[in-house]
Parts: sequence; structure tokens; C-alpha cells
Amino acid sequence: MGKFFSIAEMAKSDTAERLGINNRIPKEVLPNVQNLITKVLDPLRAHYGKPITVNSGYRCPELNKAVGGSATSDHLQGRAADITGGSRAENEKLFDLIQALGLPFDQLIDEKDFSWVHVSYRGVKENRKQVLKL
Repeated sequence: MGKFFSIAEMAKSDTAERLGINNRIPKEVLPNVQNLITKVLDPLRAHYGKPITVNSGYRCPELNKAVGGSATSDHLQGRAADITGGSRAENEKLFDLIQALGLPFDQLIDEKDFSWVHVSYRGVKENRKQVLKL
């Protein structure tokens, strides 16, 4: 898989484990997850130089509902990850670095004052390059 990120960590979810939800990534969604890793997450980690944790990657519909995700969330298609460097200050660095490196993203969202960073990748032509604060 990727140099720094695995398919398994993109499906890992404490909520899914706690609720007994099977969050296995469907075969048809795998290319989306692989693109997110190779185009955004791996290059980000290479430049950041420290571990980055994926809090939430792919979400099956049941898990997405359990965490209160949007019905149109890119997490459902394996196109998004909520990441953290371990603190608000590190998350702000990740947020800035994604933009400074010119990484191809669809949405880059500062969630809850850098509690985590949401980044998604749809494809070169589909990326909207939206930078948001929620």
C-alpha cells in the first residue's frame, strides 16, 4: 500500500469496534482510499516528518450514521480522512502544510478549532479546493 499509511488504518474505527459494526472497505471503494493515501496522506507525512494518526477514514453507512456524519460525506466513498498530529498546534501545522505543498485536495477543513483536520481527495478534475472551518 502506501509508504506510511495502510488500508487497515483507513478502516479502523473505535466507534465501529465498540458498536460491533463491520467497517471493512468494499472492493469498489479501494481505489479511492489508495488515491487519498498516495496523492495526499503519504506526501504530507513525508514532508511533516512525524507520525500522523487517522482518526476516521472510510466509513460504511452504518458507522457514518453512528458518528453523525453527513449523508453525502466523502468518508462513505473512502475519499476522506480526519487526521491529527496529536495536538491543536500540530493539526494547524498539518492544515497549513497541505496548502503550502500544493497537495491536491477536494476539501480541507479545520474541524472544531483544529481538534482534527479533515482532508479529502476526489480526483484531479473533481477536486474543488475548498478550505473551510467548522
